[in-house]
Amino acid sequence: MILYAALLEMVDEEKDEQVLEIHKAYLKKHIDNGNIYAKGPFTDHSGGLIIYKANSYNDAMELAANDPVVLQGTRKLTLKEWRSNLD
Repeated sequence: MILYAALLEMVDEEKDEQVLEIHKAYLKKHIDNGNIYAKGPFTDHSGGLIIYKANSYNDAMELAANDPVVLQGTRKLTLKEWRSNLD
């Protein structure tokens, strides 16, 4: 599996609050399926980071682009392949 970092920059904080629970449920489903390595908000409330595990960039993009916060336009998605140096 390859790791991909999805940077989710906040665009519309008020609207984001309305889809937050759906976003969390979406992430929980993919955590349970083993598709997420790590996730969490930035402490300055500017958005968050999700690290997806996927076989390809396209697979990771499909996961990230279908996140409700991306679909609803409350956050801007930037996706990059990422490599951990912990190994």
